[in-house]
Amino acid sequence: MKRTGAQIFVESLKAEGIDTIFCYPGGATLNITDALTDISEINQVVVRHEQAAVHAADGYARASGKVGVALVTSGPGATNTVTGIATACMDSIPIVIFSCQVNTMLIGNDAFQEADIVGITRPCTKHSYLVRDVKDLAKIIKEAFHIAASGRPGPVLVDIPKDVSSALADFKYPEKALIRSYQPTYVGHPGQIKKAMRLILHSRRPVLYTGGGVILSNASLELTRFAEALSIPVTNTLMGLGGIPGNHPLFLGMLGMHGTYSANMAITESDLIIAMGARFDDRATGKTDEFAPHAKIIHVDIDPTSISKNIKVDIPIVGDTRNVLIQMLKIVENEKETYRQQHRNVAEWIEKITEWKKNYPLTYQKNSTLKPQYVIERVYELTKGKAIITTEVGQNQMWTAQFFKFLKPRTCLTSGGLGTMGYGFPAAIGAQVAFPRSLVVDIAGDGSIQMNIQELATAVQYNLPVKVVILNNGFLGMVRQWQELFYEKRYTWTPLHSPDFVKVAEAYGAVGLRIENEKEVDKVLKEAFKNKRPTFIDVHVNPEECVYPMVPAGASLKEMLLV
Repeated sequence: MKRTGAQIFVESLKAEGIDTIFCYPGGATLNITDALTDISEINQVVVRHEQAAVHAADGYARASGKVGVALVTSGPGATNTVTGIATACMDSIPIVIFSCQVNTMLIGNDAFQEADIVGITRPCTKHSYLVRDVKDLAKIIKEAFHIAASGRPGPVLVDIPKDVSSALADFKYPEKALIRSYQPTYVGHPGQIKKAMRLILHSRRPVLYTGGGVILSNASLELTRFAEALSIPVTNTLMGLGGIPGNHPLFLGMLGMHGTYSANMAITESDLIIAMGARFDDRATGKTDEFAPHAKIIHVDIDPTSISKNIKVDIPIVGDTRNVLIQMLKIVENEKETYRQQHRNVAEWIEKITEWKKNYPLTYQKNSTLKPQYVIERVYELTKGKAIITTEVGQNQMWTAQFFKFLKPRTCLTSGGLGTMGYGFPAAIGAQVAFPRSLVVDIAGDGSIQMNIQELATAVQYNLPVKVVILNNGFLGMVRQWQELFYEKRYTWTPLHSPDFVKVAEAYGAVGLRIENEKEVDKVLKEAFKNKRPTFIDVHVNPEECVYPMVPAGASLKEMLLV
């Protein structure tokens, strides 16, 4: 029996085990929209903006470890996805975006709502397809999910013309995706691993520098075991938070521009950096020619193009982070007596780091104003670290990274590489769909929340009890901080006139709450976390609070502004 392209699309998603798609309809989607009408196996979440559909699919993927799926229409519907796609690309998040397209005979004719979305997104997708024949649709969908989830994950776009979705073909879903030119390396080279282990054995000041690859490869347990086995301190990038429990004695905190003193100094004085699933981003390294000046570098990454791209390394290991850590742990286990000596080798180093932690902890000056750092500390204490936290981008993001102790992987969802304002709220919706019984909290700023504030309608419609803590300081805070420090407090464009967020929430049918002083924090947060409805908490914080430590642009990691 032949099926339409739309029916093949639906059956292909079912064969992939997809249980949720985030979507927005249009004329070009109608065949697929109709085919989905009677499908109960796939939860269809209709957002209010296509960018939010991709961010929600991204948040769903980060929280669950599954591939996120978004479906949008042609033209502006497709182009509205670009920011979300670029966000996922920079952070290596596995999502498949299905855009619908005008009929094949109209492509290239500037037809109504036509856009070359394959060409537009080519720089920010892992791969992209334009389906020209319905007979190829099932095979392309199989390949799309395989490419998105394997190797270094990332977004894949599939563009489906309307006449392809209505055309007929026999349906048989492939068991495997066979792509001869695409064969990621998962197991590290044994010789390289042995070299790395010998170097570790002779180090006196080692540091594990770990990124989002640890989260994506589900290597958190192995990372913690490896660090403990050899007494090696660990620092995370922003994307790696949760890779080791935030309260672990060996955890140094985040490194980089707004990293901790102990993390940045440990990197600077280290004699060996063991980089796991990190890409040496400029926000993590600071001035590259002064990054870890005394250290040899081991770099483990599944993406060979990331190795020695920004920082030259001494021992490259291409492979899945979890697999490589398992290989390393086997060597430690087989040579227990040899590696037991490592604890004595690093004893003086651990003592020095402990002293840094004690003398230069993350802190802030308390006064009569409500401090955003205090609010985040209370969110952590009241949730016992068990919530899924998303953030927007800016000061709210950095304070969260500093003052919320992420105890588990996949509980810190944030736009690291692209730094996308407006990411956090739709990402929280995606995470809440993935885990309907979990507490999901978006920590936002009064500027960033307005980028996708319309998704309150989505949260209300689907009864998604996402909590949004708005650190309302009346500014685009991070830009204002730079203006304060480097532009003589000339606050051009950064002061904000924001709406009454309580009334906005209520207008959408959500709950709106307000906090204006420290005494109200616990009471209002408890009320918000207890209810089962989408909730905005408008928190009026000190308008000129800055994020410290801070490494100025172009400076080395040791050149931190501490106050």
